[in-house]
Amino acid sequence: MTITRATITEAATRIAPFIRRTPVMDIALPGFEKPVCLKLELFQHTGSFKPRGAFTNLVGAKIPEAGVAAASGGNHGAAVAYAASVLGIKARIFVPTISSPAKVARIASYGATIVQEGVNYQAAVELCQDYVRDSGAMNIHAYDMETTLAGQGTLGRELAEQAPDLDKILVAVGGGGLIGGIASWYQSKSKIIGVEPETCNCLHAALASGSAVTIKPSGLATDSLGASSAGSLMFPIAQKFVDHVALVTDEDIRSAQRWLWTHAQIVTEPGGATAFAALLSGACKPAKGERVGVIVCGANTPLAAFNRLFATT
Repeated sequence: MTITRATITEAATRIAPFIRRTPVMDIALPGFEKPVCLKLELFQHTGSFKPRGAFTNLVGAKIPEAGVAAASGGNHGAAVAYAASVLGIKARIFVPTISSPAKVARIASYGATIVQEGVNYQAAVELCQDYVRDSGAMNIHAYDMETTLAGQGTLGRELAEQAPDLDKILVAVGGGGLIGGIASWYQSKSKIIGVEPETCNCLHAALASGSAVTIKPSGLATDSLGASSAGSLMFPIAQKFVDHVALVTDEDIRSAQRWLWTHAQIVTEPGGATAFAALLSGACKPAKGERVGVIVCGANTPLAAFNRLFATT
């Protein structure tokens, strides 16, 4: 299997009964000639884009007796747990100790077995790999699987139908499953811009060096964008179809969260606001006459943490 428009279309058809077609919304930003199109994927089941990849892996697959397993900072685990619950499959999710309690609670709400060990996402990956080896469970990787990439690509296909006039699309990057899938759909039809926090910049670093590098992710959005290295399958896609990667600070992300709530009544987690932060901060500026789209990809933030954004504003 390779990631093509045909494989993405096949995935979209297969998972259509199980996912939401999420809305788009135009907003006006000062200094922008054209409205910015927000793709509100945070309204997907489980509060992120991840069910697209999860269902693409599971629908029609032959599932071993041990069920499925996944390592996750939170959102991928919730998606796999949700998809498994819908399809009647056992799921075991490995999450690191840094994962948000709200995300861990969401995973548990879908009935999955949770193993919370390891200091970061990579440690959870290694624990998951050990379990898969010993149990025979099916591993569903968060971003480094062709089926996952094809599933995430269905978001790009959907957006192209809803807003066919986009010149530039901003996408937050963790391990790169979302941007890899979207770039595989758009190819060179629109400019695809990755956005990473300065302290979770694995794709930016890899593109600069010409090969995958390992980083030590930290900061506000680590639980969703904290991959130590970019996915090996998506990296050549990024080299070919991603225009560049913009970097934002944690405070840029907080400002984007505040703006989206104040002006659009949208509650996002830090990772979900990261792509928009590049526009708001000026890290990515549209050219004259460009129409820009932004993927708002995640909503899973504890209410107390979200409220703290406004404590001194």
